[in-house]
Amino acid sequence: VSTDTELGENVREFEMRVRQDTDEIYMRLDDEQTERQLLAGRLNMLFRDRRAHAYTRQLMETEERMSREAWVRATDASDLVLGEVMLLRTTVLGQMS
Repeated sequence: VSTDTELGENVREFEMRVRQDTDEIYMRLDDEQTERQLLAGRLNMLFRDRRAHAYTRQLMETEERMSREAWVRATDASDLVLGEVMLLRTTVLGQMS
């Protein structure tokens, strides 16, 4: 009887360990799957960020180019006005003499 009781206890103990191990395995698998999902989400976010940064870089380069072109036009206009002022001054001084 004692052997049957011990055997029964050993079987129950073994069964409990198997359940605990199985539960732990499933828990680790769930954790691993969750970790993979988090990593996949982060990777997707990085790809979206990369595209956004590339677009921002393109906008900044366009703004830089347009700013340079505007500066050149403003400088040309200023030079033109300065030339006209000098011509007018020369004309006025010539008429005063």
